[in-house]
Amino acid sequence: MIGRTRPARDFCLVRHGETTANAGGIIAGITDVPLTAQGRDQARALAGRPWPDDIAVYASPLNRALETARLALPGRQVRVHPGLRERDWGVFEGRPLARQPDREDTPDQGESWADMLRRVEAAILGICAEHPDALPVLICHSGVIRAARVLWTTGDAGTRPPNATPLLFRTAAGPDLTEPPL
Repeated sequence: MIGRTRPARDFCLVRHGETTANAGGIIAGITDVPLTAQGRDQARALAGRPWPDDIAVYASPLNRALETARLALPGRQVRVHPGLRERDWGVFEGRPLARQPDREDTPDQGESWADMLRRVEAAILGICAEHPDALPVLICHSGVIRAARVLWTTGDAGTRPPNATPLLFRTAAGPDLTEPPL
């Protein structure tokens, strides 16, 4: 476990709905790409899930996360947090996923993995500390979920999480957080 400080409470991470980049196998990173029709349907389907009454909804500033949050949790206040944005892949943005560099490599004009880990750690710790009585539901990106896995679960980033699937990170489950679907 890399994260030195554990979040103050459980939290839920949700990757945005499918985007045109996801469907095309393209690296989007911080490039603002739209949701596909399927991605909007995935987000709307989340609205039918049973959510706790007390949740604090946060989203990445990228439109794909904001749209997912608004479709998934209609009528709820959505706060934007810049720490939840996807990794900046620099010169690799817009290229095929097959050309994506190794996670530990810093792409030209992009963000290092270490910097992303620090950013995600600070964002999630801050949000959890701010909401002791409400479950933070964070609409974000694959890279943010992978960073949370590295920080507070096995230390392995794992595979890309599915779109629009709530993943509950539980702090009380043992020495590390767990990541079962909500």
